[in-house]
Amino acid sequence: MATTTTRKTEPRLRRAHLAVAAIFAVHGSVSGSFATRIPWIQEHAGLSAGQLGFALVFAAVGASAAMPLAARIAHVLGMRAALRVLIGLWCASLALPALSPGLPWLCGAMLVYGASAGMADVVMNAQGVEVEERLGRSIMSGLHGMWSAGALIGSLVGVVAAHAGLDARVHLATVAAVLVATGLLVCGGVLDLRPAQHDEAPARFALPPRSALVIGAIGFCAVFAEGASMDWSAVYLRDITAASPGVAAASYTAFACTMAVSRLLGDLVVRRFGPVRTVRVGGVLATAGGVLVATAANQIAAIAGFALLGVGIAVVVPLCFAAAGRSGPNPSQAIAGVATVTYTSGLVAPAAIGSIAQASSLQASFGLVTLLAAGLTLGAGVLRAAGTSAAQPADKPVAVAAPHV
Repeated sequence: MATTTTRKTEPRLRRAHLAVAAIFAVHGSVSGSFATRIPWIQEHAGLSAGQLGFALVFAAVGASAAMPLAARIAHVLGMRAALRVLIGLWCASLALPALSPGLPWLCGAMLVYGASAGMADVVMNAQGVEVEERLGRSIMSGLHGMWSAGALIGSLVGVVAAHAGLDARVHLATVAAVLVATGLLVCGGVLDLRPAQHDEAPARFALPPRSALVIGAIGFCAVFAEGASMDWSAVYLRDITAASPGVAAASYTAFACTMAVSRLLGDLVVRRFGPVRTVRVGGVLATAGGVLVATAANQIAAIAGFALLGVGIAVVVPLCFAAAGRSGPNPSQAIAGVATVTYTSGLVAPAAIGSIAQASSLQASFGLVTLLAAGLTLGAGVLRAAGTSAAQPADKPVAVAAPHV
């Protein structure tokens, strides 16, 4: 009987793994598509750089405010239905920014865009953690690698659309419709997790558990380095090493590519060495990258530094989500707590780097990034304390939910 059950379970889990990987790619495709049309949106709405920056902040505000709601929605609807609703809302929200005729409308659109992004992010990561637990092996790094791959695909389509002069309202509305349909279709393959009868519904706006805050601190360090590198790498190459625009852009390409590849391969490393050792070694690599950037005497050294930063921090956030999902009785609530801390880091990092650069220099700014990267090595042990490893039996019962597929 046990053998028959296992044979029935494995195809279901493989299907759930593929489905949640596709969801991550869909989520990333929305972000990649939007990023390529920001210049069109700015011009269409007649915004200055400062006004655009102000509007974009509302995405982070919406995400941070709405993420605590995700656990409640998943509890009430069940994870499959919640994922359908939230991923559909997230994909549909892609069309809103291009429809905004001015700053107030764009701020409102970005608030909805960020809120739907954050809630979908929490539920899909909770689904990923549950699949990982049942498979008994690490998959979270690969799932986040699929997000990066989706973002790259979305951005490539966006580049083609922008180069062809296609109206962003048409482009983003079309992509939104395709991604909504795709997301709703693949959601049929995820595990339909529902709360046990004795489980109480989480509060609408519950504070994250202390364990999530501790894990979130590690994620904060990684996302700070990510945000700093994404927003400032090209500027750093231009201002510090006098790089041409093409070479300056290559610094971000090096960072993004090494991060995507490292995430796709990261699960193999985690399975071999475990999350704590992987993050510690990643912290060493990221610290070395930060030192290279902060002391760069030429363009090659700076680009190599950003590439090392990408390798070093690539698997940190996926492992933080996985650890959060095992740290308490409610995975969605714990993941929401970690996600809130990391989103805050992504909001703070670009402004902090700019402020330090204004007061001192960009080298000093990336000195701070280097210190935070070193914190990954020092604090990696919290990922062990958070819960059991992913290498546990796939049929281990889970307290928070039972599969209904």
